[in-house]
Amino acid sequence: MEFTASGQWEVRITPLDVGKRVSVRRLAEAGGIGGTFTDAVGVLTSWDEGVLVITRRTGEIVRIPETSLVAGKVVPTAPARRRGLPAASFEELARISARAWQPVESEPLGEWLLRAASGFTRRANSVLPLGDPGLPLDEALERVGAWYRTRGLPACIQAATGAEGTQEALCAELERRGWVREVTTELRVGGLAPVGDLDTDVSLVRIDRSFDEDWLRRYQRFDAPGPHVRAVLSSGPSVWFATVPGEPGVPAAIGRCVVDGRWAGFMAVEVDPARRRQGLAKAVMAALARRALEEGASAAWLQVESDNDHARAMYEGLGFATHHLYHHFRHTTGSSEHF
Repeated sequence: MEFTASGQWEVRITPLDVGKRVSVRRLAEAGGIGGTFTDAVGVLTSWDEGVLVITRRTGEIVRIPETSLVAGKVVPTAPARRRGLPAASFEELARISARAWQPVESEPLGEWLLRAASGFTRRANSVLPLGDPGLPLDEALERVGAWYRTRGLPACIQAATGAEGTQEALCAELERRGWVREVTTELRVGGLAPVGDLDTDVSLVRIDRSFDEDWLRRYQRFDAPGPHVRAVLSSGPSVWFATVPGEPGVPAAIGRCVVDGRWAGFMAVEVDPARRRQGLAKAVMAALARRALEEGASAAWLQVESDNDHARAMYEGLGFATHHLYHHFRHTTGSSEHF
């Protein structure tokens, strides 16, 4: 790793660079020049009392004593976009994905949106922070905790990392206050036409504006399919549901797509475990993509949890690349003075 034209290592960052994306090299073990070095790249989220805090693209927090630094520089705020992928800002995708999965009730807190749906999915039961809450952070978190307590729900905040304009600083502040990162999800983007052009038998797939009880039996991501579940699944600008018939009463595969302007979002793609590796997921996505193309969409997005290796591999093969990651932080009772 060379940081200057002469090949000499230099520390070219200061506390004034907090909020910028940096690359640093530090001495990991004692031993001077002959020691072991470790590199870290991410957003410099604080530099206090001789310790740097860097939040990586994955949301991981790295704390580095400044005495261990041997090199550091500011780097571009976002990696180069892969050629052929749709361009989009973090905020555009955050708002698009939120409109595709709406809560039963919501309330603004400055530029934050508090969302609840009787506990059905983290996305519909967490705060979406897309700006200033209008209060000091500690006061905002107190309001968040009180709002969710009155609904019998844990306080949860969805915050993103890994792209220009994401929320590394907020993630670091939440962790410092005792909030726990429970799950990380990749938001991926890709071209819509290649999905619609997949060589698969879409005649197997039925497309409808609504879902039925059979569709719900395949989805099964809830304790009971109450009104709150139906409300969230039905929400969105232009919603389509896909079904591949299977055993009586339970489809072999299902899917959901929400068309919103140029974007088509894919969700709830589920396949009977006994019917996997038969191309049913691709057939569902191709059928939904063709319907979205008819409505004028040209770009696609989807969300996949970072530990779902099978789904991640399939989406990678379909041309979807990670735009950013988002994380759900949950407040744990007794871990902060605010609750």
